[in-house]
Amino acid sequence: MHRYALALLIVASPFSAFAAELPKEGSFDFNSCWSGVSNVITFSKTHTANSYEMTGTTRSNPPGGIFDKSTFRCVGMNASLDGKITGSNVCESIDVDGEKRLTSFSTADGKVTRTNIAGTGKYDGMITEGTVELLGPFPVIKEGMFQGCNHQTGKYKLK
Repeated sequence: MHRYALALLIVASPFSAFAAELPKEGSFDFNSCWSGVSNVITFSKTHTANSYEMTGTTRSNPPGGIFDKSTFRCVGMNASLDGKITGSNVCESIDVDGEKRLTSFSTADGKVTRTNIAGTGKYDGMITEGTVELLGPFPVIKEGMFQGCNHQTGKYKLK
């Protein structure tokens, strides 16, 4: 009985050495949700900016796909200057196998661009292309905090 329990723990461990290798090319479809704190400058009704830090999680569609159950943290900045909205952030994520990705996001004219910067292990050299759809807005639960979710879909290639 103990032998079976140990075998189950090894197979079910999120940092299992027996993690499946990713195909060299494929698609992704996942939802990310996060919360964070921001520091705001409200200069006027037409000139605002904020910096922020947030943490969150991802869940693939269907569960078990690439990036499923990853956690992440991001730092970034947004500005609205005379109606022109811009923003950027950098996010570090870690998956259930302990491997990491570094990704940047930029926003201009309502369009979000996602770029993989670096990765470890199976994510080393990964190239992605896809779309980011913001979900929400969500109400503010406490002044200075924010929540949000997005839906990301696309394709990836590994070296």
